[in-house]
Amino acid sequence: MRGNEQVMSEITGAQSLVRSLEAAGADDIFGIPGGAILPAYDPLMDSSIRHILVRHEQGAGHAAQGYAAATGRVGVCMATSGPGATNLVTPIADAYMDSVPMVAVTGQVGASMIGTDAFQEADIRGITMPITKHNFLVTDPADIPRTVAEAFYIASTGRPGPVLVDVAKSALQSMTTFSWPTELSLPGYRPVTKPHSKQIREAARLILEARKPVLYVGGGTIRSGASRELKVLAELTGMPVVTTLMALGAFPDSHPQHLGMPGMHGTVAAVAALQKSDLIISLGARFDDRVTGNLDSFAPNAQVIHADIDPAEIGKNRHADVPIVGDCREVISDLVVALQAEQDAGHTGDYEQWVSWLAGLKKRYPLGYEPPAEGLAPQYVIERLSKIAGPEAIYTSGVGQHQMWAAHFVDYENPRTWINSGGLGTMGFSVPAAMGAKVGCPDTTVWSIDGDGCFQMTNQELATCAIENIPIKVAVINNESLGMVRQWQTLFYNERYSNTNLQRHGGPVRIPDFVKLADAYGCVGLACDSADDVDATIEKAMEIDDVPVVVDFRVHRDAMVWPMVAAGTSNDEIKYARDLAPEWEEDEL
Repeated sequence: MRGNEQVMSEITGAQSLVRSLEAAGADDIFGIPGGAILPAYDPLMDSSIRHILVRHEQGAGHAAQGYAAATGRVGVCMATSGPGATNLVTPIADAYMDSVPMVAVTGQVGASMIGTDAFQEADIRGITMPITKHNFLVTDPADIPRTVAEAFYIASTGRPGPVLVDVAKSALQSMTTFSWPTELSLPGYRPVTKPHSKQIREAARLILEARKPVLYVGGGTIRSGASRELKVLAELTGMPVVTTLMALGAFPDSHPQHLGMPGMHGTVAAVAALQKSDLIISLGARFDDRVTGNLDSFAPNAQVIHADIDPAEIGKNRHADVPIVGDCREVISDLVVALQAEQDAGHTGDYEQWVSWLAGLKKRYPLGYEPPAEGLAPQYVIERLSKIAGPEAIYTSGVGQHQMWAAHFVDYENPRTWINSGGLGTMGFSVPAAMGAKVGCPDTTVWSIDGDGCFQMTNQELATCAIENIPIKVAVINNESLGMVRQWQTLFYNERYSNTNLQRHGGPVRIPDFVKLADAYGCVGLACDSADDVDATIEKAMEIDDVPVVVDFRVHRDAMVWPMVAAGTSNDEIKYARDLAPEWEEDEL
């Protein structure tokens, strides 16, 4: 350790851990105590940190993710050893896939007992090695401050991600001195943020030469806080923009250059923009299989400029003609400067025909849905929720049909207003993520848009929300099914609905009754099954600000998510409705 250090008198390792978390800037921690972490919970009582007692460690992890995604700060969760720590594995993996800055602090059995299969022992460091950006096992209490400082630094810099700090109970109970480092020495960790000027010049050259370029915007653009710079770049060049599921809100949905989300359930115009382009400018995106479809047939005529802060992503799935390692905000800013200089010299791109063709597709194949002859359309519910709650609200979702409808039918105008489990696809993410987002942004309306399947995995966190005064709002899109799996069974398994009916008992009463469940958890429960009542129900939920609200929207079971590219097929085979494919070859550029 170099530099000056702040030295204090002898304290316990547990006290040192809490002071370290304070010094690292942790204001809120989501967790559950247990034997191995218990020594840390005593000094936590006297701390400036707000600890939120969750009902399940998975909830703590997803809440830390929601907090981080909404605020841009490091989310923190805490659990004990063994099962407490292993219950964090899913949110840690989720945070790793979606590049969420998170620090998970776990207790571990005493140092002398490690490796003996002691009570509640699990090698959580070994278990999480593949799904953490870095992880630590601390057995010496003197190492606690430096380890915590490094964990927060690693989690929040470069490509953000989860870091685990596993602390032996013996280290928490031992006496030590507290020394908070003022400088960190991490010789093996030097993330590159500033892009190479030669690569920027080459990228600018390709952009000017292209006739069919597209800005392919990923979640890294939001993580780097580059939304303003992105808007400048898009408007300077006039290039069309597509935003991935993780990037919704990075570029305003209402902007005329925005074509929507690409991929498996992307818009026809966004999918076409990538498929037919001659240049893809990828900004903080990773050419995920849900975007590319069959890689062999993805964007066959496109050159690729791939900008990412993680060099391991560049060229991983698709060859990059111009690789740019750097922070998205820095990359976009430098591209703007380079292209502005070219414009000042009279050099501009010619994309008018391309932009006009895509605008025609966007107009011809808008997102839409067929209202059912009977019952409530889930798309209508989400459409109205967006209009009434507005673009300043934060929306979280679970995974499945409701997630895709939320991506399509909520209007996203601002970054950090859409929080979902993109890479891992974790059922149960939405409610605890909404809880964390509300803690991080207490003055913002937070809606959890959830499915009835996802909701039943983590709805116990409603008790946490009610007791801790975290008034989130939950819209349960209740189709009595595991909806996305049911959709696949409809399309690919001859309507053989194996184990997707959540209400197969056939009785008149739904199990559970979500309105009664909400009431039992100290929340307000509402129900709606008619389009005529949707607005009034949402407005009533919006008026309630002192307790959580759960709205059971009882929707039509057979509604499907369209457009769709079947898994493993080419994006050229996109369908905008069942058995209906867009016609874009006849007026090909």
